[in-house]
Amino acid sequence: MDRLDGIRAFVAVVDSGSFTRAGQRLGISNKLVSKYVAALEGQQGITLLNRTTRALSLTTAGERYLLAARRVLSAVEELDAQASADEGALSGRLRITAPVSFGEMFVRVLTSDFLSQHSGIEVDLRLTDRYVDLAAEGFDLAIRIGVLGDSSLISRRIGRTETWAVASPDYLAQHPAPRHPDDLRDHRNIRDSNAASAHRGTFVIEGRAISVPLPGKITVNSAQAVRRLALQGEGIGLIPRFIITEDVSQGRLVRLLDGFPGPQLDIQALYLPQPFIPPRLTAYLDHLRHNLSPALGKAPPPDS
Repeated sequence: MDRLDGIRAFVAVVDSGSFTRAGQRLGISNKLVSKYVAALEGQQGITLLNRTTRALSLTTAGERYLLAARRVLSAVEELDAQASADEGALSGRLRITAPVSFGEMFVRVLTSDFLSQHSGIEVDLRLTDRYVDLAAEGFDLAIRIGVLGDSSLISRRIGRTETWAVASPDYLAQHPAPRHPDDLRDHRNIRDSNAASAHRGTFVIEGRAISVPLPGKITVNSAQAVRRLALQGEGIGLIPRFIITEDVSQGRLVRLLDGFPGPQLDIQALYLPQPFIPPRLTAYLDHLRHNLSPALGKAPPPDS
């Protein structure tokens, strides 16, 4: 067995969660995947995976080996990508993570368009609102909105949006509309734990960014959940504009405090520092930067 086959099989099993799905990804049988992983363990003299009838999990040695295995595969893919780039074609695989709502509305569509232009590239797109560790989980790129939590990553701004305060007509029929951000103290606020501060909101007042408290009894971890609760009349939500533009235009939600802009939220693409950026990643970043902002109704950000 070629050791590289074993490494590919091992990483595919970890990423997909099963030998069967790993085989489907690699285009081989699950029995061959199992054989490759077992042979790799034999060559290394260690057990990489704990196997039970219900689940697979990494051993301590497997966790360490996985990091090295990803680096090996990344180096091989970079060599292949460079050779392809020299011939004018892009190839290889990109693993990308993005927030659920934003990913469904924009990243999915833009990725499909990108793949139609580059048939040699494969994309594994994972939509999740949890924080993803790019190095530990083997992702090439993360798309995040708002405040960044990991300064060790390289970031490129690919777009910008803003937050709107909104409520349903039913809620406003029972509660006076706030005329100033301070009035939110007297309202039921639906809070988003993914925001920089779930219990406070930021508004521009007389040219200054001011933080105001957001009292409320409901805190959720999804902007879509905030939207749904606002539609149900549960209170006022501070929601990224791209999620609720249609709701506001159709009258399902009412924009509030439009004289006091909410914070501008940078949409960032982040990747690990590396001496050589694969051409496929550069091409994908350029595709997002040039096409995302028009989809959001804005001009593309400047080159960075």
